[in-house]
Amino acid sequence: MRIWHTQPNLEEMNLRARNTLVASIGICYTEVGDDYLKATMPVDERTVQPYGLLHGGASVVLAETLGSAGALHCIDPDRHYCVGLDINANHIRSVSSGTVTGKASPVHLGRSTHVWEIRISHDRGRLVCISRITMAILQHS
Repeated sequence: MRIWHTQPNLEEMNLRARNTLVASIGICYTEVGDDYLKATMPVDERTVQPYGLLHGGASVVLAETLGSAGALHCIDPDRHYCVGLDINANHIRSVSSGTVTGKASPVHLGRSTHVWEIRISHDRGRLVCISRITMAILQHS
């Protein structure tokens, strides 16, 4: 089932991310489906902690980036905007190199809140982190 109010355009989304945290740590939107959005992030000196493992905060940035972008494309931006209300993450396994891919899918798309699940996997396909973000949908004043 197609969920988008405004069809996500990967090229525009990546351009809009320039000069932000998203671009600074190498997040790149890569795929959009009827009901999901994907992005990749490198596991490198920008995203690891002192032990050389993917920083949990970097995973949360990827998750929030995807959940926020997904929610934004499900609302009418002339009438509403969305902000993060709550996010959690369970870090399943460590990663020390390569690329991780996040896939965001909606769990609930309501009038006042959206809930998105983001599954982050290593380039070998193994689950690294699972996150859930709740977005508040607010009306422009």
